[in-house]
Amino acid sequence: MQNLIVILGTNASGKSELGIRLANRLGGEVISADSRQIYRGLDLGSGKITPAQAGTVKHHLIDVADLAEYFSLAQYQRAAYHAIDTIAAAGKRPFLVGGTGLYISAIVEGYELVDVPPNDPLRVELEGLPLPQLVERLEKCDPDAASRIDKSNRRRLIRALEIAAGGRAHTAAQQRSPRYRCLQLGLTWPREILEARIEKRLRDRLANGMIDEVAGLRARGVSDLRLDKLGLEYRYITRYLRGELATLDDLRRELLIAIRQFAKGQLTWFKRDRRILWLDPAGDYFQEACDRIREWEAEFKR
Repeated sequence: MQNLIVILGTNASGKSELGIRLANRLGGEVISADSRQIYRGLDLGSGKITPAQAGTVKHHLIDVADLAEYFSLAQYQRAAYHAIDTIAAAGKRPFLVGGTGLYISAIVEGYELVDVPPNDPLRVELEGLPLPQLVERLEKCDPDAASRIDKSNRRRLIRALEIAAGGRAHTAAQQRSPRYRCLQLGLTWPREILEARIEKRLRDRLANGMIDEVAGLRARGVSDLRLDKLGLEYRYITRYLRGELATLDDLRRELLIAIRQFAKGQLTWFKRDRRILWLDPAGDYFQEACDRIREWEAEFKR
């Protein structure tokens, strides 16, 4: 099996920078595992790296879809498989880097996925239901999916119900064919430090024009509903631009709470996988990652 190094972590953990440094040091390329960075135009709000930050490292699956397009998990998996195999065939190390747990699991576990197109009438119906009813409905039609999903995430609940309605319930959970031998390295920080990092990053992004980015998307015809479904920064800034959040301080406060909750959910998702090796943020975690990668690769050369 082809080796795949996975660098994962919570929001504001520094995983993207770590992935770039490792790829630079060890001769690799990066495949993004971020559900919003695949879309063109979502830059500051998604935490997309700049060309200067990327340096000499080639990145894949960033800016590959238009916001008007539907980009499914199955499409992502196929594209990621292609990128990983292409990088490996060129004699380089592939690094899967990101914080979208479902994207990472789809690659690491090798879910056998099929495309289920959007069901607009069903979505309209489900959008009108409160969160507890969505959970209850999913528990009835696909208990296995309900046991694994983030029950506070409306978008994922609706998508799971859409998949179940398309006759594909259990597909991802029951059929798995892992393609790669994976080393998963996790990066996060103690709660107080992580919250401070999240707050600083939010301040910086707002100062660098994140509100203007969302206003520009709206001006170009991206609907408020689409922006709301993108979550976090795009959802709350859209509400601010509509006047639902009266002041910039209100926006900062509400968005900060939402990002902290999201990071907590990311950590809960990742902690379920005991194969993940968590780096020590208080030490030289870059060198620790290098050492772990070399030790892991050496195991298969004996």
